[in-house]
Amino acid sequence: MARRPGSSSRGPARSDRLPAEAVTSARKPHAAAPTSPASPDPGLVLLGEFGRPHGLHGEVRLKSHTSEPLAIAGYGPLHASDGRTLELANVRPAAGSSPDLLIVRVKGVDDRTGAEALNRVTLAIARERLGEVEDEDEFFLTDLIGLTVEDGAGTVIGTIVAVPNFGGGDLLEIRPAAGGPTALLPFTKAFVPSLDIAGGKVVADPPDDLFAPPGPKPADDPG
Repeated sequence: MARRPGSSSRGPARSDRLPAEAVTSARKPHAAAPTSPASPDPGLVLLGEFGRPHGLHGEVRLKSHTSEPLAIAGYGPLHASDGRTLELANVRPAAGSSPDLLIVRVKGVDDRTGAEALNRVTLAIARERLGEVEDEDEFFLTDLIGLTVEDGAGTVIGTIVAVPNFGGGDLLEIRPAAGGPTALLPFTKAFVPSLDIAGGKVVADPPDDLFAPPGPKPADDPG
């Protein structure tokens, strides 16, 4: 379950902060690998994705998509994208500043070879096991895919096609209603003041140049 940064909360909210450039540039970063916190199966909710092995004894990195990262260990057996059912055993925060990166041990995996086989495997849970959300600012990220995006005047400006996260917080990838390349909008209360998942739409307050083509690269840009 997720919550928009900037909204009130009766429980812990995500602490991710958007970089300053996210306000002025909604284009996709060129050097970052995206995270897609939405399951292709509408009956499943994505909870995490494994990364590289850690050490020689079966531990592996895991990026958690739960609001409280360590809470992923409390869901019991989970659906893995490779067809297995996996259950987490020991879970601890990884060293560094990313609160959603964990070091975990999976039951039945006790060597590096087994941990390597988990790289890029995702973990999901059946939606019915999660219960109902409590208010408009709590939701499953997968429920945002396909929603219509309107501006404050009610004009349709696009459709949400993905909810990536490049490390600075969740973003809405929006396909413009008029066609053309998608653009990214920071998923915060300031940019997305209203959610109506039941009604199939969100109301956004995007910058005027959201779908404008990118300008020329600065002369000192190494890319």
